[in-house]
Amino acid sequence: MRAARVTTLDGPSSLVVEDLPEPTLEPGHVLVDVHEAGVSFPDVLMSKGLYQMRPDLPFVPGAECAGIVREAAPGSAFRPGDRVAAFPVLGAFAETVAVPEAMVFPLPDSVTFEAGAALPMNYLTVHFALTRRGQLERGEVVLVHGAAGGIGTAAIQLARAMDARVIAVVSSVDKIATAEAAGAHHVVLADEFLTQAKELTGGRGVDVVVDPVGGDRFTDSLRSLAPEGRLLVIGFTAGQIPEVKVNRLLLGNLSVVGVGWGAFWMPDPSYLRTQWEAILPLLENGELAPPIGARHALDDVAAALTEIDERRAHGKVTLTLR
Repeated sequence: MRAARVTTLDGPSSLVVEDLPEPTLEPGHVLVDVHEAGVSFPDVLMSKGLYQMRPDLPFVPGAECAGIVREAAPGSAFRPGDRVAAFPVLGAFAETVAVPEAMVFPLPDSVTFEAGAALPMNYLTVHFALTRRGQLERGEVVLVHGAAGGIGTAAIQLARAMDARVIAVVSSVDKIATAEAAGAHHVVLADEFLTQAKELTGGRGVDVVVDPVGGDRFTDSLRSLAPEGRLLVIGFTAGQIPEVKVNRLLLGNLSVVGVGWGAFWMPDPSYLRTQWEAILPLLENGELAPPIGARHALDDVAAALTEIDERRAHGKVTLTLR
């Protein structure tokens, strides 16, 4: 089978597409023929050796994909030919991948493979962030940073599905349309988000900030919060890990909440299926429909990762395997 492997820790250029042996079925696993693989920021970090998970070289990256079940272990709920999304954590940038069954999810016929490949990492992370960590309630106001990217568009759609009002923050004018298409009620530019957040809420501030960016926006994100507001820390695509002066938290009764989705489910992967079942009705009725940006051939895998690394992505970036 053809697959892309990280051969050195030199960033996206270190990926090489080559022929590898196909995986074999192991107990408790499902073999999936990959049609589309999702590309995410952790893939970029792993290509540089900067992610918390550091596989031995060489390795096939790719945390998420969608495709067709080729083979399943005896007693499995899946059958050959089933359409699925999957979260193998590693190995999705290949024509076939072996995935633990707990991390394989039924994909409705109405959902394309491109959309399916965009779901596991971003939508389950955001579901965990908004429901369990952020305790989002109907009618609250959510501000979403990085709103044209994969996490951002997922946050817009899920917050809207939960009856929240969404203020989307984008870094440039050319990303406004992507955030609007994802369903944001308001879209503002990053250099004016604090002022706009206050104006759009009548001076009160927002209830929840979804922040996959970090960096120098962090302090103003705290300033944008209403009393008892929650800032959800999802990642640091800006490259800088901010620090917080805790007196700000005290004065506003604010919370800075870590969103460690992987750390939460790893002791009990069955949580992933619980999440999937929660979002499945929203997939089927079209409320969750991942905006797909660039689709790349496997041979262009370096370009796909570079697009994310340079923060040029509009919607979800994917690789087409079949």
